[in-house]
Parts: sequence; C-alpha cells; structure tokens
Amino acid sequence: MSNSEEPLSKRPRLPSSEEKAETLLHSTADAASDKDDKHETLAILNPKIIHGLDEIAKIYREAKPYSHAVLDPIFVDGFAEKVLDEVKHNLKAKFKESDLFRVYQSIDFANISPESNPTLKDTMPSLMTLREFLYSSYWRNCIEKMSNLTPGTLTDQIDCAVNCHDKGCHLLCHDDVIGTRKVSYILYLTDPEPNWTDEDGGRLELYESITEEVAVAVEPENGTTKKSFVTKVPGVIPVKTLLPRFNTLAFFVVEPGVSFHSVQEVFCDRPRLSIQGWYHAKEKPKEMEHASLNQLKTDAWQDLSEDFTTPVSMECKQKTGSSDDATKLSRKDVEYLSRYINKTYLRPESIQEICKRFEEESSVQLRHFFNEEWENKVSKLLREEDDKCCVGRDRPVLDYSVGVSEEWLLVGPAHKQRFLEYVGEAKHDGNTSGSLLKFLKEAVMQSTEFGKLLKSFTNLGMPLGYRGKVRRFRPGLDYTIAHYGILTKKAVLDATMCFVSGKGDQSIGDETDHDDDIIWQSDDKGGFECYISADDDDDDDDDDDDDNDGKTERKKKKEAEDEYDEEDDTKLLSVSASNNTLSLVYRDPGTMRFIKYVGIGAPSSRWDLSLEYQVEDNDDEAASVNNDDEDGDVSGIDDDVGF
Repeated sequence: MSNSEEPLSKRPRLPSSEEKAETLLHSTADAASDKDDKHETLAILNPKIIHGLDEIAKIYREAKPYSHAVLDPIFVDGFAEKVLDEVKHNLKAKFKESDLFRVYQSIDFANISPESNPTLKDTMPSLMTLREFLYSSYWRNCIEKMSNLTPGTLTDQIDCAVNCHDKGCHLLCHDDVIGTRKVSYILYLTDPEPNWTDEDGGRLELYESITEEVAVAVEPENGTTKKSFVTKVPGVIPVKTLLPRFNTLAFFVVEPGVSFHSVQEVFCDRPRLSIQGWYHAKEKPKEMEHASLNQLKTDAWQDLSEDFTTPVSMECKQKTGSSDDATKLSRKDVEYLSRYINKTYLRPESIQEICKRFEEESSVQLRHFFNEEWENKVSKLLREEDDKCCVGRDRPVLDYSVGVSEEWLLVGPAHKQRFLEYVGEAKHDGNTSGSLLKFLKEAVMQSTEFGKLLKSFTNLGMPLGYRGKVRRFRPGLDYTIAHYGILTKKAVLDATMCFVSGKGDQSIGDETDHDDDIIWQSDDKGGFECYISADDDDDDDDDDDDDNDGKTERKKKKEAEDEYDEEDDTKLLSVSASNNTLSLVYRDPGTMRFIKYVGIGAPSSRWDLSLEYQVEDNDDEAASVNNDDEDGDVSGIDDDVGF
C-alpha cells in the first residue's frame, strides 16, 4: 500500500509524505561468493553452538508446535553490538503496509555486495562479515545439521533484509512458503538494554497446524458444484511465543500448512530490529497447495454454501405480484424505522440525495445513523466492556482470549481472520453489548422495513436475501485478511454498521474535533475497511520449462511481492471506522475487502453489524465500487441534512 525510507538510527514514527521519499542504497546486485573463511566464522560464532550441534538438533526435533530452535546467544560478545551500530548508521528503511503487515524494511542484502562496492567493507565491515557468514557453506552445513536436513539441501542464494518494527508495527499469521524457501531465520538486534519483556510486545508467535476440510467451487457444464479437500490451517491464537532477545537467532524449516507464525504488534516506543531471511533449496517444497498464500488465492466455497436468508419481504412480494407496491416505503414503515433510525434519513429529500450519491459513487457512509436513544444505549455498554477487558488506548494485550465467552466466540483461522462473533440471544432490553447489538441486527437490519429503505437508498431493488454477523475487533488482536474466499459469484450490497469510541463526526481540523474521531479517521491505528480488486494471476506455466525462463523469473518476483508489498492490489475504497455510522457499498464479484488489524493505540474495539444483501442483477442501476475516492472520505450527503 505504501513505501517510505528513513535512517534506522532514528526511532521510526508515522512518516509524513515528504519522509516517505525513497532513498536507494549505493550498491548493486552481486552473487554470493563461494569462498568461505572458516577461521573468521569461528571467531564470531558462539563456541557452544559449534560444539553443540547434535544437542541443538535434538531440541529442534522435539520443539512444539513444530520443529524450531533458538540460538542464544549466537555470536561472541561485541560482534552483534557492532552489527547493530552499523545498521543504525548506514542503512535506510522503506515503510511498507498491507492487510498482512506494517513494517520498515531495508534493501535486500543480495543487493549489498562488497565485491562491487569495496567501500562497504570500510563503512559496514561487521555487517559484511555477517552477510558472508550467514550464507557461507560452513554455516549452511550447520543449519542443515541442526534442522535435520540432507547435506547439500541449501543453496548459496542470499535472501535477507533488516526489518524494523516500530510501535504499532506487526506481521500477521502466515507460513513463509514462497518459491524455493526452505529455512526461515530471524536474527534479533533489539537494543540489549533494557531487556525486552512481554509488555513490550513484538513476540514471535507460533501456531498449531490443524487439519480442516475445505470445499471449493467448481463449474462443470451443468452448473456450479462443490468439491471438498483436506488442507492445513493455523489455530486462531498462537500456542507459543518467543521474545526478540538481542543476539539470538530463531530458525525453522518452511513447510506448507505447518510453519505458521506471526509477529505480535510492538507495544513500546523501542524499535524491534531484526535481520529476517531465508535459505533456499533447489526445488519448491511438496504439498504447495497447503501454503497459506495459495489458500488465500483459492476460491473457497463459503460464499456459495452459506445461503442468504430469504427476507419476509419476499413473501409479501410474491403474494401481491407487484414488486413496486409491495416494496415501496410506506408511512407505516417509516414509523417503525423511526423507533431506531435518525429521522433525518427517513425524509424524502434526504433519501433522494442519498440515492443520488450512491448512484454516483457506488458507496455512501451515513453518520449518526441510529437515533440518540439507541446510540447512547449501545455506546455505554461497549465502553464498559472495553474497560472491563482493559483493551485500547495503548494498554498492552497479553491475553489472546480476552473477551471470549460462551456468547462471544473466537473466529479463525488466523491466516485469514481473527475476531469475536456474538452467538448469544438478542434482547430488546439487553444489558450486554452482544445482546443489544444482535437485537438491532434482527429488529432493524433484517427487517422488511429496512429492506425497503435500502431499496430507496440504492435503487438496486428489493434485497433478495441477507446474511451477516455481529463482530468485535479487539485492539492488539483482531483483523481480517483479503482472500479469494470472500469473492462472490454475483454482486452484493455490503451494509456495515460500525460502532467505535468518539462522536462519529467528520473531522474538520479545528478545536471542535473529538480526539477519538481524529484517531479513527487517520487510519493509523487500523480498524478501517478496505476494498481491493482481486489479483488475476493466471500464469500456470511450468517452472521447469526452459523455454519459459523469463516467465518463471517474473512469477518468482511476483510471489515475493505477494508477501512483502501489496502494491499490485488495486485499492478501490477505504472506509474509516466511525461511531454509529452505516456504510453501504456495492461490491462486484472481483472485489475483496478486509478490516485492517486494530492496533492497541486504537481508542476502543471496533464493533460492527456486518451484513451482505443479495441484490438483483442490473448493471444500469449502480456501478461497482470504484477508486474515485482515494482518501476514504465518502461521507453521505451535505451537512445540512445531517451527515
């Protein structure tokens, strides 16, 4: 989504547009040297590692949830300190952010060559020594022995970079499987003083792999059917975490559907520095279909098997035989809706203006949607629940199950999503957040009257069906990831009713702005909903075909970009979280969406009623969501009618 560069010697912060200007390192690509200086290797490596390879291999084999090990410390005293100092004063970092991550990253070390740029040995001697050490034949043999790999498995391909996770930075769950990656490693260079603790965040999180039956859509000549297969997915929360202690190296074999891991958000003001890299094999691993990236690009069956519920309004439409008479918003409908909805939105002139805006933009956001009585009821309960759970407003989250109960269930798997879904009862006079939100979902958003209002707002016709959830996204924990399983076969109308802290006003840049509204609208703490176009990658050429070397290289490059830079995804629309705001978006079959990870700096949880409405096919009534709105400001209509 975005890129920038700034010196690693400075503590990163939210960059301005000027600070995001890219600065290239003054070096060119060069292949790794095959020469190996074993004496120099022995001089910097901790002697206990050299003499304890068999014991480390045993620890590695027995580790859970999958084989891994941590070398602590990896280098002799003084060497890692020199590397850290050179990194801070010589390298630049590019800011990168997508649905999966937020990080500052240096240039790939494969493009830093002392042979092509001899001055590097003078300016960064320890870093160049480290580069040669990590990919030397001696150390690769050590990695193979500790990881129980066949000798000669790992090639000399250099693939690593410095990652700087500043406060708020994170990397969500994935298995690292891309191309020929074989072993993943992380060398931690966080400042040694003071010691890093759980309260600082930034832990390496390891997930258990679970076997799951998945159904995908197939389309034979006689119509769409489904086909089931078994795949491996991560659990919802990690089962083990590792602190990023200075001068330690964690490593594990990259295995499709097994090596699931993530980097917890950094809670503190200290940057979490590390060198993240991979050792490659000559061939891709087996069972690539289980790889998390492949799973994200698989058309899951969920959007076809989970039927839309047929509204009562359709029964009325079928009985009367006249869709216009049956679905026209009547005085009685308005009276019912006015018990809950801001009356401004029920005025004919407001409805007309909303419809006009929706037809122009394919989306509209309606602020202060529920009336003051219901807004106050909901806000009070949600605020109390966040305070009870001690989440938001920079309070570190150390319990992954905070807020989980028999009524609020964890939803995963973690490589696609994590949030809480309310499955309890709906209550009109509910004294819990979930019961009241579900009541509004059922009494309002699933009602015949609301269906008629949507028809009036959008001119898409009466909804043919609906489905949806009551969700909570907890700061420091929850998110959804864009994936092909979200795609639908036909266009749908997304209606998302959002509740967060703040007044829900559009910030105008003066003293009247509420602090929480400013934070949410900045999108810096996440919680916004983003729509992007699906990537049509139909290149299925055989990588072993010598006639397709060019295509193979482009495909490998594309695979790497999928993990590290989502600029290939086309951002169509971004909707900031806003209290008591209804977002209506017409989403076509080629569009994915996600809720950006909610950081601990968010003022509250993001709560929403997320519904999808099946609509009639009519290309003339509304165009799909487009990219006319780059800044996410798609407020409904003019202030004089309450938006």
